[in-house]
Amino acid sequence: MDQPYMEEEQQEMSFVDHLEELRWHIIRALGSIFVFGTIAFLAKGFVFHDIILAPARTDFLSYRVMCALGQKVGTDALCFTEMGFTIQSRQMSGQFTMHLLVSVVLGLACAFPYAFWEIWRFVRPGLYPQERKNSQGAVFFVSILFIMGLLFGYYVVSPISINFLAGYQVDPTIVNEFDLSSYISTLTTLCLACAFMFEMPVIVFFLTKAGLITPETMKLYRRHALIVILVVGAIITPPDVVSQLLISMPLMLLYEASISVSRSIRNSDLKRLNENNTID
Repeated sequence: MDQPYMEEEQQEMSFVDHLEELRWHIIRALGSIFVFGTIAFLAKGFVFHDIILAPARTDFLSYRVMCALGQKVGTDALCFTEMGFTIQSRQMSGQFTMHLLVSVVLGLACAFPYAFWEIWRFVRPGLYPQERKNSQGAVFFVSILFIMGLLFGYYVVSPISINFLAGYQVDPTIVNEFDLSSYISTLTTLCLACAFMFEMPVIVFFLTKAGLITPETMKLYRRHALIVILVVGAIITPPDVVSQLLISMPLMLLYEASISVSRSIRNSDLKRLNENNTID
């Protein structure tokens, strides 16, 4: 058999093998989401009463902590004595549909570390040795940042935003009666947005490695980022300084941490480049 043809056939088989390997990684990742989603679906009472609907009650942990914090600084603006809204389901299949949606979202959130680990197991062998060395602990840091962002969104951003938006009125004759789908959509969007927003240092890490961003660029746009963070904080929080700081400060620290990550990666690459030039 012709040698070039044999090499081409071997490459094709190798490519097919890689596709098969990727398929099984994806199947296991989706399987973990299905398992956690099924658990969430079966634990309906706990999931909805103690997790999903908890921010809609005044005894929610975040409200009690914020009230105590507000009293220490001499303000009652963070003490919520009533929510000022009711949640209704206006469609016959509304509660069942939301039950399925919440189960899928919780399955995705709980399985994210394992699912990312499965994908990373497929990607990592294709990296160069130095790239594998630089990306050690990637699964750990990505998972920790995701969980931190999820908790920040659930315990800080969501309760403040829900309370503010639910209590906002353009006229006292308008009664706030929200559909269950609207409430769940707001809660899940805020939580997942914060979870992925907290991945900023990881994203900056890979963008810096790819040469698409530098610490100087991030420093140059620091003021712009600060303005965006403050505007977002002002939009989704009540008009008081304490609430805005609760939202803005972690995001500012996250941006500064991303600058440090970018600087560290750039300095490491420059050091390695200088060492290679010295050897040559």
